[in-house]
Amino acid sequence: MDTTVQEKAIAFPTDARLYHKMRVRLVREAKKRGIALRQSHERLGKKALARQGRYSHARQGKRAARETRRLKTYLGRVMRDIARKAPEGDADPARLLALAGRNYSRQKKDKDKIYSVHEPEVKCIAKGKVHKKYEFGNKVGVVTTSKDNWIVGVEAYGNPYDGHTLKGAIEQARKVTGWTPKEAFCDMGYRGHGVKETTKVHLVGARKKKLSRSLRKWFKRRAAIEPIIGHLKSDHRMNRNHYKGVAGDAINAILSAAGFNLGKLLAFFLRLLLGRVFALQFIGTRRDGTKTTFAAI
Repeated sequence: MDTTVQEKAIAFPTDARLYHKMRVRLVREAKKRGIALRQSHERLGKKALARQGRYSHARQGKRAARETRRLKTYLGRVMRDIARKAPEGDADPARLLALAGRNYSRQKKDKDKIYSVHEPEVKCIAKGKVHKKYEFGNKVGVVTTSKDNWIVGVEAYGNPYDGHTLKGAIEQARKVTGWTPKEAFCDMGYRGHGVKETTKVHLVGARKKKLSRSLRKWFKRRAAIEPIIGHLKSDHRMNRNHYKGVAGDAINAILSAAGFNLGKLLAFFLRLLLGRVFALQFIGTRRDGTKTTFAAI
């Protein structure tokens, strides 16, 4: 068992871009409902965002911060204007204003930040990777068999602690296969899982004085789940999720795992078919009239 990050198809979140996109979304909704704004800041906001990007690229931090503050000011003006003029009882403007308020009042060390206007459920996940410090999406738990690498469980979460996902992963594997796993091999990220059931949980990497020969073999075998996750991402579209919402996270993860298992089934049937073809023998006739027996290729 292991977890990985399923990234969402969003742009890298910066304060300036989030302020700008939130203002654009509010202006669009106001136009749909016929709310006349004092000023939409469409032209000024677009210019301020372009300047902020140029200043950031040139490492001119003070100028870039000034443009970011300007974009935040534009967002605050539009928010207050819509709050004054929006009709009471309309849920959509109220929901957007609440979302914009969270984005407007965000601080550096706040939790549960918004990283995307159209996907507010996206989480910031730090897995300690050198090449990619932060990933924006959700966690996915993967359960595979010990010998033949079949995926028997996959589930999408937000950003929980890995150990808290273990009980649900075992239950899902039982529902899919009809069998309760006898033993589960996990990495040290699952410490403190609290699972006290019929499944015996082994933490690979924990220092133990004595290990049997078979247990050492299964500890080494646990690393086989890493290339499986790599295939899910590179070959079965788990590297970037384009489906919307929390339901889209679960759908993309399940479809990726189903595609992986179907690929293994197709490879098995292809090997079986080729074995039958190579085993067949045909009788052919040469030009001189003699018959010969040869294996079909």
